[in-house]
Amino acid sequence: MRMRKKKNLEPRLERCEDVTISNPAELRGSWKDLKPDARKICLEIGCGKGRFITTLAAQNPDILYIALEREKGAIVMAMEKVKAQELGNVRFIIGDAAELCDYFADGEIDDIYVNFCDPWTKRHREKRRLTHRNFLALYRRIMKPDGHFYFKTDNVELFDFSEAELPDFGMEILTLTRDLHATDIPNIMTEYEERFSSQGVKINYIEAVFKQ
Repeated sequence: MRMRKKKNLEPRLERCEDVTISNPAELRGSWKDLKPDARKICLEIGCGKGRFITTLAAQNPDILYIALEREKGAIVMAMEKVKAQELGNVRFIIGDAAELCDYFADGEIDDIYVNFCDPWTKRHREKRRLTHRNFLALYRRIMKPDGHFYFKTDNVELFDFSEAELPDFGMEILTLTRDLHATDIPNIMTEYEERFSSQGVKINYIEAVFKQ
């Protein structure tokens, strides 16, 4: 569902220009220049309102985080959180995951996080799922060989699809659970996750790597 247009959206985005990468293709292969001392560069695809990425960045100041989101109404709230918390290790891209290889060079990203993406439940739209092999091929290109892929969803159909698609594409699933909150796996909840898990909805989780 598309978000309603936020009041004063454009002025708010302008106030966040210092944490926004307006032309990410210009940084392709040079993201490390933003934080030369970063031990890793990690990417969240679909950062939403930003609770996950801001919490992660605050916990790991030695890592550079890139947050990708195409909905301006959501990403502006994430940007404002970063500025309010004065986090210097997060940058944002307003863009589409289909363009990842235009934004990042081969092997430039360490880890990728995908949290509660659109499940695209109609079968003829399977290719739009962020765990479809078309997207996995992009991740494999931009990720380092030892990079980790983290995925969460409350949608059972999408999770069933992903559980089969990842290994079929050549990924090794290291951790899998259909009830994340019943485990001791470290977890940062997104705004969406907190709302639905409080209603008793179980959260599905996968951690995977590409087989060498």
